Amino acid sequence: MLCKISFKNMRRSIRDYAIYFFTLALGVAIFYTFNAIGTQAAALKMNESQLEILSLLKDILSGVSVFVAIILALLIIYASRFLMKRRNREFALYMLLGLGKGRISFILLTETIIIGIGSLLVGLLIGVGISQFMSAFVASMFEADMSAFTFTISSEAIVKTIVFFAIMYLVVMIFNSTAVTRMKLIDLIRSGKRSEIVKIGNPFISTIIFLVAAGALGYAYYIVSFDYYELTKNKLILTIVLGGVSTFLIFFSVSNFFLKIFTCFKKSRYKGLNTFTFRQLSSKVNTMIVSNTVISLMLFISICAFSYAFTIKGILAKNINLLCPADAQIDVCLYTLEGNEYKPCFADIEKLYAETGLDISEGFKDVVHFATYEDATFNISAFFGSNLEEVKKNFPYLDYTAPESIVKLSDYNRLMTLYGKEHLSLDKDEFIPVCNYLSSKELRNRQLESNNRINVFGRELTAAYPTCVDGFIELSATMSCTGIFVVDDDVVDEAFKYHDYFIGNFDARTKSGYKEVEAGIRENFETAKENYKDLLNREYENTPVVYISLLTKSDLHSDSVGISAILTFLGLYMGLVFLLESGAVLSLKSLSECVDSLPRYDMLRKLGADERSITGSLFVQLGIYFLLPLLLAIIHSIFGLKFGANLFGSLTGDMNIGSTLALTTLVLLLIYGAYFLITFLNSKYIIKDRL
Repeated sequence: MLCKISFKNMRRSIRDYAIYFFTLALGVAIFYTFNAIGTQAAALKMNESQLEILSLLKDILSGVSVFVAIILALLIIYASRFLMKRRNREFALYMLLGLGKGRISFILLTETIIIGIGSLLVGLLIGVGISQFMSAFVASMFEADMSAFTFTISSEAIVKTIVFFAIMYLVVMIFNSTAVTRMKLIDLIRSGKRSEIVKIGNPFISTIIFLVAAGALGYAYYIVSFDYYELTKNKLILTIVLGGVSTFLIFFSVSNFFLKIFTCFKKSRYKGLNTFTFRQLSSKVNTMIVSNTVISLMLFISICAFSYAFTIKGILAKNINLLCPADAQIDVCLYTLEGNEYKPCFADIEKLYAETGLDISEGFKDVVHFATYEDATFNISAFFGSNLEEVKKNFPYLDYTAPESIVKLSDYNRLMTLYGKEHLSLDKDEFIPVCNYLSSKELRNRQLESNNRINVFGRELTAAYPTCVDGFIELSATMSCTGIFVVDDDVVDEAFKYHDYFIGNFDARTKSGYKEVEAGIRENFETAKENYKDLLNREYENTPVVYISLLTKSDLHSDSVGISAILTFLGLYMGLVFLLESGAVLSLKSLSECVDSLPRYDMLRKLGADERSITGSLFVQLGIYFLLPLLLAIIHSIFGLKFGANLFGSLTGDMNIGSTLALTTLVLLLIYGAYFLITFLNSKYIIKDRL
């Protein structure tokens, strides 16, 4: 009998369960899709390096899934509260008919199981479908071969999804049972007659608070966007605090602030149901200040996460072609212990190989072998001089006693020939600072404006150009060259060689030949590395510190793919979850407010308002209610994305986020817009329910 009641309740309350079901199904689909990435990618042809990255990504997503499960569990409990509130009169009727609280709990338990199983099945079906497209996305990220791909279902992801959601539903069942035991018949009967008292604050004070909050928010925007190079750790913390507090104060005062403005337009104020609409909207905003603050910040995170997730892959892929114009780089630098301090000691990379019986040029073509130099008297502090304190504010963790790197003009130009880039030219008493790390470049350019002279190896040199030249010498996946000084060959003292480089291209014409050559070069390098360490241990009384590395284009490409894959999938995962949470909470709160406001809509009908006007009022209320946190989140995102572009742009170059905004907007419209539409249709049904 009780099961029959539960099934009838499900059919009758199908509209009430729409948001609940939609959220659960979408949550299950997202959870399955991201946890199935490992299995889906297993069907692709990947190399060992790619599989290692994929394994790391899988572990990270599994850890994040625990956090996601907690968020979804809280969301399910919040949704259950609304559903129980919506059915207060029904529960009161059960109790009047003599049904005990235990039986009511059983009815709720049955309904929870039914809706849980249904949403789980639908969510898994959607997730399985989406995960097939995700495989293509993974293949694109890793540039993998999809020829062996087949339709795949991840049993591991299904089990994990079922287990996690079973635990969530168990928590919900416990919550529902506890809530039922606390029910009082008198409260259930009177619930439909109680109307929330809307407290309207002083419009003048609210206006002051709104303007102060907007000013503080504007100051925070200025710090992160236009005063970025003066940004310190304390300023960053201040900006975050100002952003959160200002967002709260804006929602705290916004309804009364606009009420003050609204009352100034009497014609609009008394037109149709405008006064009722605005009062209802004020009630919604005033009773959800904290929630709106959190929702706006979550939407802000979602927008930024989506934008960067869709952007990062293209940027890193572009940088590999731009910043890694050769196939491999072998470099070495040596430090020996003198007293209590390690001092640099030059080691020639070609001689290193020769002493171990190997030819470093084997497998290479178009090579450049060169060294960089250091003058102990010309360090970072010496370059910046009187502006050093300003630099320390921006880069407090740098070793300002570290000597600057110096390279001969002829060596630099030979390397640029290999890289296919332009040569530099200068006079004997000139120097050219070269860097591509944006923050460092800006600081060095400021220094050159005030002082364009340096002293190197006892020679005073003048900058050949008023600004730094964009460039680099080391292979990299990011713009990480903070500065290197190109000087005439006659300036350098050969006794101060420091870092030795051997950079070139592989002598191979086919892809398979390229891999064979690379494998041979790696094998020779490992042999030379071990033999060289043994040689050094015999040659020096104190064991020296040696840094010797082999960096290939494929290494950088794999690292780039790994970083972009991790950041992209994390951004998409967290962005979708926060967007889901935001839409669901707003929707459920709106429906709850709609239930509370039923007597008001009844009164409107008694006063002669037609259904079209009432529906129009409801649409405007919900439209503005959904738009407010989104609008503030968009404003936050404009400056947040600019800050991110400044922060990461120093390493990655120009971050053209604008190209991905269309995709971000589409995701927002699909999910956030779906919640708005479902909420409007459900609210429309609720206010007509008692006709």
